[in-house]
Amino acid sequence: MFTLPSGKRARILLGAALAGVLTIGAALYARGGGGSETYRTTKPERGEIMSSVTSSGTINPVVTVTVGTPVSGIIKELYADYNSQVKKGQVIAQIDPATYRAQVEQSQGNYLAARANLEKAKVALIDASRTQSRYKSLVKDGSVSVSDYDTYATAAASAQAAVTAAQGSVSQAKGAYDQARTNLDYTTITSPVDGVIISRSVEVGQTVAASLQAPTLFTIAQDLTKMQIYATVDESDIGKIHEGGNASFSVDAYPETRFSGVVTQVRNAATTVSNVVTYTVLVGVDNAGLLLKPGMTASVTFETARKADALKIPTAALRYKPKTEGAAATQAGQAGQKAKSGAKRVYVLREGKPVQVSVTVGIANDKETEITGGDLKPEDSVVLESLGVQKTASASPLGMSGGMGPPR
Repeated sequence: MFTLPSGKRARILLGAALAGVLTIGAALYARGGGGSETYRTTKPERGEIMSSVTSSGTINPVVTVTVGTPVSGIIKELYADYNSQVKKGQVIAQIDPATYRAQVEQSQGNYLAARANLEKAKVALIDASRTQSRYKSLVKDGSVSVSDYDTYATAAASAQAAVTAAQGSVSQAKGAYDQARTNLDYTTITSPVDGVIISRSVEVGQTVAASLQAPTLFTIAQDLTKMQIYATVDESDIGKIHEGGNASFSVDAYPETRFSGVVTQVRNAATTVSNVVTYTVLVGVDNAGLLLKPGMTASVTFETARKADALKIPTAALRYKPKTEGAAATQAGQAGQKAKSGAKRVYVLREGKPVQVSVTVGIANDKETEITGGDLKPEDSVVLESLGVQKTASASPLGMSGGMGPPR
């Protein structure tokens, strides 16, 4: 059996012992023995604060008119295109009128024939009435029999009925004639308003078919300088928004520009999608510069409250909790402190330790929260977050200026 020399064996044992001590010391140092915990803090400050509700929506003209046609046919001419400025009554398209012109001529002929038949029936009535009158005087003196008189009286009544029937035929023919002329007029498509064409759905030579509803040919925005946003707002926030309230928004086309608007309508009709209930809010927008275009997506911020001179702290301070919350709450005479009803709590730095104080909050947003009451003082340093343990660089696990290794 091999045996180490006694001197060398002693040095090995001493080195192992020192290594164990260094390991234990390093562990204690890492657990905080080499420094104290530091915090990021801020002072309460006074200034303007605003609470808001965010949403998104689509920009559209205030008045949009769809132009269609109640008659079917082939588009023969187009006199307007996308972005065309049009006036009320201006011709913007033409459907081939040949078929409808033929129908007008045919119905006109029927109308004229019906009027001629009416005149003929009136002449027959005059003749029958004259004959009846002559026989009426003769039957009194016995020159003709009563039965002969009755025959002519019946003929006169029949002639009167024929006139009435002819008058009905004239009315029917006139109605068909008027309808044919109206359909012919419908083949000429005119603008119903002054505005700008923002959509065109047909091409020259295309056949449009008017069956159950009139097909849409054009969409006209009456005034692009007045726009509105159709924003969707969650049911939890809709109670904060009211008509006349201020709103601001941005669009992807101008990311550095903030536009303003006013709430013009809060609609009561709810929309439910995947169990999420939302309401439509209309925001009126002045678009005098014509920067905004129909269909743009707007990120809207609704202003719900504003205060000019408020005592405020970062909202992050309300979310901070120390790791040893129970011990921290008892520092500086705060033992047994409980938050008041309806109050929040924040932590302030007292003698290097976070101490819990109760506060009452008012207007709030994602960044800042108004403090309306409580135990917070203007000179307090409000804790936002812990920065960890600040260690002393010159200290070693054994409290020496340098490490110690095993003897050689």
